[in-house]
Amino acid sequence: MFKKILFFVSSMNKGGAERVAANLTNAWAEQGHKVTLVVTYSKRGDCFYQLSNKTNLIYLADLTDKGQKNNPFHQIKRLLALRHLIKTTQPDVMISFLTNVNVAALIASVWSGYSLIICERNYPPLQPVSRVYEYLRKLTYPLAHSLVMQTGIGLQWANSNFPKIKSIVIPNPVSYPLRDSEPKLALNNSIADDRKLLLSAGRLVEVKGFDRCIGAFATLAEKHSDWDLIILGEGPLRKVLESQIRDLGLTDRVYLPGNAGNMSEWYARANLYVMSSMTEGFPNALVESMAHGCAVVSYDCKTGPRDIIRDGVNGLLVNPVGDIPALASALDQLMANDMLREQMEEDAKEVRERYSFNNIMSMWDSLFNQVTKKTR
Repeated sequence: MFKKILFFVSSMNKGGAERVAANLTNAWAEQGHKVTLVVTYSKRGDCFYQLSNKTNLIYLADLTDKGQKNNPFHQIKRLLALRHLIKTTQPDVMISFLTNVNVAALIASVWSGYSLIICERNYPPLQPVSRVYEYLRKLTYPLAHSLVMQTGIGLQWANSNFPKIKSIVIPNPVSYPLRDSEPKLALNNSIADDRKLLLSAGRLVEVKGFDRCIGAFATLAEKHSDWDLIILGEGPLRKVLESQIRDLGLTDRVYLPGNAGNMSEWYARANLYVMSSMTEGFPNALVESMAHGCAVVSYDCKTGPRDIIRDGVNGLLVNPVGDIPALASALDQLMANDMLREQMEEDAKEVRERYSFNNIMSMWDSLFNQVTKKTR
């Protein structure tokens, strides 16, 4: 049975939550559901991700007068606009992503007669919010029909803090093969055909731990002289990382070529994928690399990797998190053993089924059916 789905998200700029929102709404629209995607960001922004032409995209900023973001009267007007949208859309199911959007959507939908599924996209203890939002979260979350988390430890947090609402784990689906987008980054400009590639990707920010990734590779560079490290992405730490690479004398072995929209080609070319993050929500790049047949090495950070990697089977988990020698040791184990690495490459591909769109969408469908039964 087709449903009217109302989906709230902060923005549709480039980002992990935004990409998942686009993937989910596109899938639902193509299934025949009537999908309305509402972008709540007060400065509007643009839609970075391609949406189905069957999806109705609405910017909340277009429905309210221009005003100061912190003006309380303007915030009330935005909440009223959200409530009006809910009433006029008459959705069968509503979904919201991220704490601030969850709170706003819950306030706007209170006593409306429509149930809302809220979703946390990170592990809240590692992504603290302001005291105001912490209070509002405690106040409003019990009003939700259910709370969706991405990992097992996230579910533990939800059950501990909000025991009266139904909390479940629904991970992100993996796209395989990935669709290319701009910018397309030519592989042969960065790595020769006869070189082995240790690949990593992400925003160049502190939490991604790329300084540790580079440090670990530096200890292995002489031993594994046929390997190069490439880190794809952009961010504020580019100059810091470039300086580290120069200081280590690795300018001909470690490269930061920038963003790549053709990630499927890079995953296919990689001989090993490394994730050095200090924290994660649900690391899409890690799953994507495995779906494309990469063996992986990752820090066993608080959330994400341990849900995805079967340690010693399709990859290696590294402890303690942030420890450079431990990361180097795990990398060395797979860089030195082609047979082990190739076996893990084959085993990694099972994530294609585990996180397939069919499996993940069936989880959402089951939850939708529970919501619509409750509201009838």
